[in-house]
Amino acid sequence: MADQDPVNPSHATFDLFIQAQTCKDVKNHFAELCKQLNIDPKDFRTFYPKLKERLNYWKAKALWTKLDKRASHQDYQQGKACTKNKCLVLGAGPCGLRTAIELSLLGAQVVVLEKRDSFSRNNVLHLWPFTIYDLRGLGAKKFYGKFCTGSLDHISIRQLQLILLKVSLLLGVEVHTGVEFQGLVEPSGDNGWMAKLQPTSHPAAAFQFDVFISAGGGRFVPDGFKHKELRGKLAIGITANFINRNTAAEAQVAEISGVARIYNQKFFQELLTETGIDLENIVYYKDDTHYFVMTAKKKSLLKKGVIKQDYSDAEELLAPANVDYEALCHYAHDAAYFSTGGKLPDLEFAQNYAGQRDVAMFDFTCMHRAENASLVRERRGKKLLMGLVGDCLVEPFWPLGTGIARGFLAAFDTAWMVRSWGMGVAHLKVLAERESIYQLLSQTTPENTSKNYGAYSINPKTRYQRVNLSAIHPNQVSAIILYLLNRDLNHRSTFDPSERSGFEELLKWCQRHTAGYKNVNVTDLTQSWKSGLALCALIHHFRPQLIDMSGLEESNTIHNNQLAFSILERELGIPPVMSAIDLANSGQIDKLSMVFYLTQVQNAFTAPAKGTIKVLSVSPELKPEPESEHDPDSEFGPGVSMTNSEECYFCGQRVYVLERISAEGKFFHRSCFTCHRCSITLRLGGYTFDQTTGKSYHRLSIIK
Repeated sequence: MADQDPVNPSHATFDLFIQAQTCKDVKNHFAELCKQLNIDPKDFRTFYPKLKERLNYWKAKALWTKLDKRASHQDYQQGKACTKNKCLVLGAGPCGLRTAIELSLLGAQVVVLEKRDSFSRNNVLHLWPFTIYDLRGLGAKKFYGKFCTGSLDHISIRQLQLILLKVSLLLGVEVHTGVEFQGLVEPSGDNGWMAKLQPTSHPAAAFQFDVFISAGGGRFVPDGFKHKELRGKLAIGITANFINRNTAAEAQVAEISGVARIYNQKFFQELLTETGIDLENIVYYKDDTHYFVMTAKKKSLLKKGVIKQDYSDAEELLAPANVDYEALCHYAHDAAYFSTGGKLPDLEFAQNYAGQRDVAMFDFTCMHRAENASLVRERRGKKLLMGLVGDCLVEPFWPLGTGIARGFLAAFDTAWMVRSWGMGVAHLKVLAERESIYQLLSQTTPENTSKNYGAYSINPKTRYQRVNLSAIHPNQVSAIILYLLNRDLNHRSTFDPSERSGFEELLKWCQRHTAGYKNVNVTDLTQSWKSGLALCALIHHFRPQLIDMSGLEESNTIHNNQLAFSILERELGIPPVMSAIDLANSGQIDKLSMVFYLTQVQNAFTAPAKGTIKVLSVSPELKPEPESEHDPDSEFGPGVSMTNSEECYFCGQRVYVLERISAEGKFFHRSCFTCHRCSITLRLGGYTFDQTTGKSYHRLSIIK
């Protein structure tokens, strides 16, 4: 060392920054580096260029080369695509940080908020090939030398967060930890959209933004979004992390990338015989910790005393008060010891964020999925684009190892949405395109996404093999947006009258064209349509040859509704959003559904006449296919016919546009497309059909 040049302080600090292994150290070394180079980290627009210019260090230059290559992609338009946009990202998990990086490359000002002040999640994530390629392109090996060496295809959540945090900071993203988001603050006076934070005095509370991206986790649902719960048969997962001392003996122990009972019954039977532990499957990954994850049978857990008392309700069954923590630790320890052949004799639990032994038990069959991935809110003339990424968009089905891969895909899709927003694309078109892409997310696998990883960008066409960016038409999201933008209609004391225009225009249009008809009095967008006469009146006003109003009676509501629905579908291609019986008998008609439907009717009748008007249906096919009685090449094979393309292929009941998906040219309810074995919703392209029994199953039944 004596014959080398004296160490430059900024070079030494940069090395410390690169090597830092805690969130606190990363931020401290970064702040010191900025101070030494006399660069303001809040000057996001010029920060990265100045950093490159002033840090003349060969180790840094190798990293700049990688980041510059990413930044030079045409999608970012030299960092000018979103220069007018200010983005708030909630959550500094891998998906939130990955989204922030893309938004920064687009030229937006990006602020990230994270409630925790440390990265302490030891659990290990399985990486699809494209995520490995993507992270290498961001310099992952520079920050973490062991990243996916050899055949390794996994990384701990903590290490992944550290890598993405460092990249984010270098690109000018402002990251605040230890600050809690408590809701949006609507515009007032000269102020735009802001966030209510705890502590209230935090500087980020003054940040005004026009884009809000939530990566706040599976149970955090921002106001305006709705979640569905998907629950299958009970499956109890256990995760455990043990200290990795990085000894030569530990290095020799083979990982278990995924072994399931159906593929190795002898192993699981021996485990049960010797230990009393009964598992469905087990995975072992080696990273910062020795990480084990397994699915345990309830009977075994009860017998071993891990679960104290049996309950039919999963939440009650796995409640902390019903779990013996010491017995759980012994259970996980013994399973890990046996599965590695006793070659890890000194298994000592690592600590979790609370300083306790890092072992957890959970029911992974209850998952949530957002009904929509985006929306726009407007108050006092100021629009806010909102989007979801990560678990708050779609919680992954753990055994398939899809979480981080689909999380990254959603981050890219969201960045593409913000790019369109920043470039001035009409907001309804922005949302329609985002929702079109969202339909593909739960169907993606390593097999049906592009293998040309080097060409991946935020443009969905570079990643999805078959993507129709206009599968959902702006007309189809306009009603939803009207509903969400005006969700405060019933709270008139706090509602800005100028924001009622969307609903009022639709209502006035309906009133104008139904005026004078007997027994028709349209006063709202819900109950006034219950008898069906108002819908029939609209049809008669524009197409009198299609309907005879004189023969309709107000009391015959089901007939009236069915008549109107049938005519509008046959003549204008507008599928009904509910059955005639549901509309006639519903005590409280759903406003969103009716506004959605009436907006399509309005658009169809007021569009320039060019023959029959067809309104696209909300059916997220992977590819357009003609509807047919039966597809001889269908995966389902002969013996199961489809006599009506608008009936559910599985239950035979009618499928309405808001609840259907399709495959092989056939429609079915989302709720019907489930695995017979575990009752979890199936993925298009990821299922098999047993022609003998007529039952459907997951194609993959082994942990990956």
